[in-house]
Amino acid sequence: MAGGIGSRFWPVSTLENPKQFHDMLGTGQSLLQRTYARINKIVPASNILILTNERYLDITLQQLPEISKDQVVLEPAMRNTAPCILLSALKIQKKNPDAVMLVAPSDHWIEDEDAFKKDVISCFEAAEKENILMTLGIHPTFPNTGYGYIESEAEDDSEIKKVKQFREKPDYETAKEFIKQGNFLWNAGIFVWSVKSITSSFEKFLPEMHHLFYRNLDALNQNGETEFVKQEYPKAENISIDYGILEKADNVYVKKAGFDWNDLGTWGALYDKVSQDQNANGKVNAETYFKNSTGNMVFTSAKKLVVVEDLNDFIIVDKEDVLLIYPKKKEQEIKLLRNDIVTAFGEEFE
Repeated sequence: MAGGIGSRFWPVSTLENPKQFHDMLGTGQSLLQRTYARINKIVPASNILILTNERYLDITLQQLPEISKDQVVLEPAMRNTAPCILLSALKIQKKNPDAVMLVAPSDHWIEDEDAFKKDVISCFEAAEKENILMTLGIHPTFPNTGYGYIESEAEDDSEIKKVKQFREKPDYETAKEFIKQGNFLWNAGIFVWSVKSITSSFEKFLPEMHHLFYRNLDALNQNGETEFVKQEYPKAENISIDYGILEKADNVYVKKAGFDWNDLGTWGALYDKVSQDQNANGKVNAETYFKNSTGNMVFTSAKKLVVVEDLNDFIIVDKEDVLLIYPKKKEQEIKLLRNDIVTAFGEEFE
C-alpha cells in the first residue's frame, strides 16, 4: 500500500511527492523501493501489486522498473485501506482462487529482513490451512501512545494467538498498563490471509462494498478495469480494514514479529532510527556542526552544512524552498501546520 500523503513528514513529504517515494534514511533507496525489495524475497515480482493513488503512477513505475503498469492498482479517490484491499483481493482471487496474500504498508522500516521473511512464511502456512485473518504484532518496547495495540488471550502460549480485541491509541498510563499485562502488541498493519477468507469477511461485514466491487468482477484484470475503478471506486465507504473487518471478525489471529519495526510516520520516528552523536543529535543527508545543542533532528535535501547552536530538541528540515525549524515535542502538529501553510501561501506548498 503506497497511496498515503505522509503529511506529518512535511515539508519533504508533499501531496505530489509523498514520503514513500523518498529516501528518508539516506540508504540510496526510497521507502517504497526498500519495501518492494523486502517482499520480493518472498513473493515473485510478477505477483506483487502496488496500491497507490492515480497521481503516483509515473513515479511508481520510475522507481520500480521491474513491474508492469498492470501491477499498479490506482485509486481515483482516497478511501482508506478497506476498499483497496478488497479490490486487490478480488483481482488476485480471479487469477488464483486458492491464493494467500500479504498486505504491507510501503513506509515501514524493517532491518532484519530474514526474520520478516520467516514470520511471513509462517503466516502464509497458517492462512493456507485455516479460515483465519492473520496480523503481525510488534513487541512493545515502551508505552507508546502513537500506536494501536492488539490484545491476545492472556493464557494462550502458542506462537499464533487468537486476538481478543484491537485497542485504539491509548494515553500514557493505559499504555503502561498494556505493557505490564504482557499480552499486548503494537498493531503494525501487516496482514496475511487467503483471498477466500478476506473476501468472505467483506461479504459478511461490509456487504455494500463487497457488492459494489463483486458485481463488476468481470471487469477486473481486463481492459474495462480502469473505467470501472474510476466510476465505482469513489462510491466505496471511506473506512480502514481495522474498523471495517478486523474489529468485527472472530477469526483474527496474531503472531508476534521476530523483527524490529518502525512506523516511519513522523520526524520523531525517523530520529529514533538514525545514528546519533554524543549529544543525541541525529541527521540524514546533511553535514552538521552542533554547539551547546542536544536532541535535534536535521534533514536536508542537498547535503547542506547545517550549523546549530543553543538549540535543543528541534526538527530542522531544509528542502529547496522550505526551511522548517520546529519543536520536536510538537511533531504531531506538523500535519495541522501544513494545512495552515497551504491556506496562507497556496497549494505549491501542499
